[in-house]
Amino acid sequence: MSIFPGISRIFWIRSVYEMNERELCRKRLIDLSRQADWKGIVTFSAFLNLEEQNIYHNTMDEFYTKTASFGGYDGSERQMAAFIPDALSYDWKYPVACLKISPLYPKYAQELTHRDVLGALMHLGLDRGKYGDILRQESYFLLFCEESVASFLMGELTRISRTEVKAEVFETDAELRFAPELEERPEIVASNRIDCIIAKAYHLSRAQAAEYLKSEKVFLNGRTVTDCNQSCESGTVVSVRGKGRFRFETDGASSKKGKLRVRFLMYR
Repeated sequence: MSIFPGISRIFWIRSVYEMNERELCRKRLIDLSRQADWKGIVTFSAFLNLEEQNIYHNTMDEFYTKTASFGGYDGSERQMAAFIPDALSYDWKYPVACLKISPLYPKYAQELTHRDVLGALMHLGLDRGKYGDILRQESYFLLFCEESVASFLMGELTRISRTEVKAEVFETDAELRFAPELEERPEIVASNRIDCIIAKAYHLSRAQAAEYLKSEKVFLNGRTVTDCNQSCESGTVVSVRGKGRFRFETDGASSKKGKLRVRFLMYR
């Protein structure tokens, strides 16, 4: 018997809840694929976070149709899944809009952060699955959202923190391709093991990095990784929940001491 029965019960309830949420996500994705196959139309999920994308990747064998995912630009973190029937008689595109959010009076605007924008969106009561990534540019932000909520956001998103803002459609090409701001950091690491990589990227000990992995908080290209020995290939996007994400790059060159020269392209 646990000496902390209340705490044990809380952990048990949380575990069951998370398990049920994962199963519900899996069933929703399968149902969207079934609908696409039955109706002969392309169906779309909401914007999936990294955990939901991991479920999506692990459920592909159960889908009734072909599938693809996209979040508005190459390398997006949150992505919308599309389920595409074999006998499709029309052209289609992802129902993703891109909004530009900028200060109404730049001279008096405060310095806004990604967290400020996210807080303002949450204050509007909009479901998190309705919008995807928020990209910071030099003097404005880009927000990727479902087309169905673009008008609502343009009408209701008028203030972020103490700064008055305007949201307007940002004209893009058909595939909405953007390059997010990346901060390059050259580093030297012992190896390309994932625990070694994230420890160096976020100034953690190897033991702390291992805890992130064991807690299923590390994703490589949207897939959960728990094995500390997993190698990280050049070009991989690494996401650590609560820390951020970066693209790992290396040409395999070694330092004089035989360590690996790498680059971390940190998403800002």
